[in-house]
Amino acid sequence: MNFTYLLTSFASLTAPRHSSLPSLRVLLCGGLLAGNLLCGLNSADAQGDSPKITPASESSARSGLLEMPGVEFRGAVHSPREFGMLRLLVKSASPAVAHIEAKKTRSRNNDNSYSARAAVIEEAGSGVVIRYRNRNFVVTNYHVIEGAELENIQIVIDDYAYRAADVRHDKDSDVSVLLMESEKLSPARLGDSDLVEIGDNVVAIGSPFGLSHSVSQGIISAKFRHDLELGPQGVKYQDFFQTDASINPGNSGGPLFNLDGEVIGLNTAIASNSGGSDGIGFAIPINMVMRIVTDLVDVGYVKRGFLGVSMDGSFSPRKALEMGFNRGHGALISAVTPGGPADDAGIKENDLVIEFNGRKVLDDSHLVTQVSLSKLGDKVPVKLLRKSEEVTLTVEIREKSE
Repeated sequence: MNFTYLLTSFASLTAPRHSSLPSLRVLLCGGLLAGNLLCGLNSADAQGDSPKITPASESSARSGLLEMPGVEFRGAVHSPREFGMLRLLVKSASPAVAHIEAKKTRSRNNDNSYSARAAVIEEAGSGVVIRYRNRNFVVTNYHVIEGAELENIQIVIDDYAYRAADVRHDKDSDVSVLLMESEKLSPARLGDSDLVEIGDNVVAIGSPFGLSHSVSQGIISAKFRHDLELGPQGVKYQDFFQTDASINPGNSGGPLFNLDGEVIGLNTAIASNSGGSDGIGFAIPINMVMRIVTDLVDVGYVKRGFLGVSMDGSFSPRKALEMGFNRGHGALISAVTPGGPADDAGIKENDLVIEFNGRKVLDDSHLVTQVSLSKLGDKVPVKLLRKSEEVTLTVEIREKSE
């Protein structure tokens, strides 16, 4: 069965307000172009270049509910996991969830092909409030607000409407961050997405079809999903969680929570034959999101690492057998740039990279994403197969020059 991969913002000629029911008949679902449908801080340590992922400030009473050791109910003490866990999670997390409406001008026909006739489209999506360097931000997907002027982006948080003071984008990873001037916002608590495992329970909160603060529940179905064909421009750097929590057009940019009320992902896309949820959704891990956000805030662009290699995109399990490898996954090095990080580390042509910084490497694009998000200057272990021998080398990550 062939699925269409959809980025999950919700677009209509008259977008629904966050508090009203949408007319599903005018659903354009965020830009169906070339067969691909565009569906859509926890406080970080302000000191140092590498912020820690830590719980939100205790000054946010509503987001601190789950930090209580017990919740009193009818004279008894229960932990959130023992009683009303999901109810408490939603109550404490919802104030950090944003509903976003972006007014855009697009030129396209009813079949979503381009046209000389311009149409004003209001696109609805979601976002999440974070706090970084003592300032509040809303993080969302780039495709939710792509093409909208800053003054045409409305952000509704806890029933109050706001405008952002500034916005920065990284379209290659589909992440945008909006600076909020209000100090009254309740930032979300961020988890460590590296600790997420398949089978973990998760909760998605967002604005499917413009219905703000809708809640769905599911599990993490898979990790490390990539090579999805998303939109006409595509998303270059992919490393998604897959979840069966119900995600629909309008959920894009909204948070995916673990059962401790911590954000572990940013809902971004679905695989669907119907245009709605078929139980296959994709979320960007929050550690990857924050690696991008911190660079966007601090320097205005994302500092990406590089190895200085070319890779064989046709590498497959069959080719691995032909070359004498006992692994069917990895990135096969086809050339090494003289004087680059890989060359200095001793990586050679026909080496098969199977692990990078302790993480399994699935293929060449997976390695590109992992390297690009590595911290510059870090010395990273790289495990590879050289003929039939397993070798571990150390590579110092340098910045990629555009």
